[in-house]
Amino acid sequence: MEKSKYLITSLEKLPLNIGRELEIGGQEIALFRLEDGVKAIGNRCPHEDGPLAEGTVAGDFVFCPLHNYKVSLSDGQVQAPDTGCVTVYSTSIEEGNVYVWV
Repeated sequence: MEKSKYLITSLEKLPLNIGRELEIGGQEIALFRLEDGVKAIGNRCPHEDGPLAEGTVAGDFVFCPLHNYKVSLSDGQVQAPDTGCVTVYSTSIEEGNVYVWV
């Protein structure tokens, strides 16, 4: 299945370490601007569907606001001792604009 590229916003409009919830092509996505770029993952925690865009960001991880599951923003894996994973979406920054592939 071919992925489509979506323009989201300009990088300057995304606050650092604060999640933003998006819906693209029927997918609920959590977008995060980090010190080293932009990451996008599925917005729902695999534990009990917590909204990851509302979670706390620390380094390359987001903590689910419901039960504090720690999810990697790089590979979508929930960190031990918990289990599960979320989808990771490709992102890019081009001429100051943020894009996500879905």
